[in-house]
Amino acid sequence: MTDRSRCAVLVLVLLMARGGTANAQVPDSALGAVHALNARLDSLEAGTCPTGPPVQIPAHPSGVPGADSLLSALDQLNQRVEKLVAQRCLGAAPDTTTDDLAALRAAADSAAGRPVSAPKDTTAAGGTEFIGRQRNGSAMNPEISATGDIRLIGEDGTEHFKGQAREFEVGLQSTLDPYSTAKVFLSFEEDHVEAEEGYLYWTGLPGRIRADVGLFRQPVGDLNRWHLHALPESEYPLVYRRFFGDDGLSGVGLSLYTTLPVSLVHGTHEIWAQATSVESDPLFGTQRHTTLLGRLQNFWQLSRSTYGQIGFTALGGDNSDSALTSRVLGLDARLTWRPPNAGTRKDLTLRAEGYQFHSTEAGLTQTRYGGFVDAAFRVSQRWILGARYDYVETPRGPDTNEWGIAPAITWWQSEFVYLRLEGQHLDNSVNGTDNRVLLQAVFAMGPHKHETY
Repeated sequence: MTDRSRCAVLVLVLLMARGGTANAQVPDSALGAVHALNARLDSLEAGTCPTGPPVQIPAHPSGVPGADSLLSALDQLNQRVEKLVAQRCLGAAPDTTTDDLAALRAAADSAAGRPVSAPKDTTAAGGTEFIGRQRNGSAMNPEISATGDIRLIGEDGTEHFKGQAREFEVGLQSTLDPYSTAKVFLSFEEDHVEAEEGYLYWTGLPGRIRADVGLFRQPVGDLNRWHLHALPESEYPLVYRRFFGDDGLSGVGLSLYTTLPVSLVHGTHEIWAQATSVESDPLFGTQRHTTLLGRLQNFWQLSRSTYGQIGFTALGGDNSDSALTSRVLGLDARLTWRPPNAGTRKDLTLRAEGYQFHSTEAGLTQTRYGGFVDAAFRVSQRWILGARYDYVETPRGPDTNEWGIAPAITWWQSEFVYLRLEGQHLDNSVNGTDNRVLLQAVFAMGPHKHETY
C-alpha cells in the first residue's frame, strides 16, 4: 500500500461519507473510525508498527438511509489494513492472490453503489500500452548480416587438402523511407574485396512496377540471382561461368519488374526489363558495355504440394571497339514437390536450363550451346541429397566443350550453419579431366541468413 493509493482511497471514502451518496447519513463514530484507520496507515508508511488495538467499526444503525453500505465498506477497509499490519509487523505470509489497491477500489465502488470494476491488465488486448516515440541513433542503423564460406579441397593427384576461405559476405539492408529500400552486399575473397550488389528500389509504383537502380545480379534463369552461399551446389552452373563470367552475370543500371494482369491456365506471369552496364569477358571482352535484358517467368500451382515454373530470357550487347556483338537466349524450367504437412522435412526440386550463345566478331559468326540439369531431394529436416550435370560449348573461341557432374550431400546443423560434402568431375575435350572432393562449411549471422536472392 503506497501513500498515493492510501490517500486516494481514504479521500474517496470521506467523499462518499460527506456527499458521494446523496441520501447517506453517517454517524460521527464512523468518521472517527476513518481517522483511526488513517493513523494506522500513517504508522505503516513511516516504517513503524501501529500501537493499540485494531479499529472497531461501529454497528450499523437501523433506519439510516445509505449507512449500511458505507459502514460495510469501512469494515472491508479495516480488514485490509489489519492484513497489512499482520504482514509487516507480525510476520504473516503476504497474500499474493489479491492486489491491495484493487480490493480497496472494489470496496469503495460497492459502498458508492457503482458496479465493481475489473482489475486492469495492461498487457492484455485492450489494456493501456505506452509507446515511446523517440528516434534514437540505433533505430536508424541498417540491418546487418554476414555469411562465411570455408572450404577444404582435395584435388586429383595431390596428397593433402587445400584450405580456402572462398568468400565472406556482409549484407546491409534498410528501409530508407515509406517509398524506398536499399541493400548493399560486400564480398571479401582471398585476393580482393568488391561490392557484389548495391541497389535502391521502389515498390508500389503505377502499374504495380518495382524499380531497381544500382548494381544487382540479373534474372538469368533460376539461379543467377542467388548468392554463392545459398546455391544447392558449391559453384554456379558451368554454363553461367562460361557464358557470363566466373560469378555469373551482374550489372549496373536500371531494372523494371511487374506481374502481368493476365493469367494463362491459372498461372502467374512476371516480366523484367533491364538496361545495365556489364563487365563480362565472354560477352564483350574488356571493360563495361551496355546490355539489354528481358525475361518472362511463368508460375503455376499444379496442386497443394507441387508447383512449376518456366522462364524465357534474352540479352545482348555490343562492343563497338572490337566489332563484337553477343546475344544469349535461354529457356529454363523448375518443378518443386513439397507436401504441406511435411514442408520442412521433405521436398524435391528439379531444374533444367538451356542457353544459346550467338556472337559475331570481325565477320566471324559462332553459335554455342550449354545447359544443366539439377536435382535436390530433402530426405529429412537436416539432410539433402543433390546432384547437377553440366554441359557447355566454349564461346568465342575454338570449338571445344566441357561436361561435368557434381553430387553433393548437405547437412543442416541449424538454420545458421550447414556442412556439405561434394564431389566434382569435369571433362574438357582439350585439357582432359579434373576430379575434386570438397568439404564446405557455411555459417550465417544476422536477420537475413541464407537468402536465395
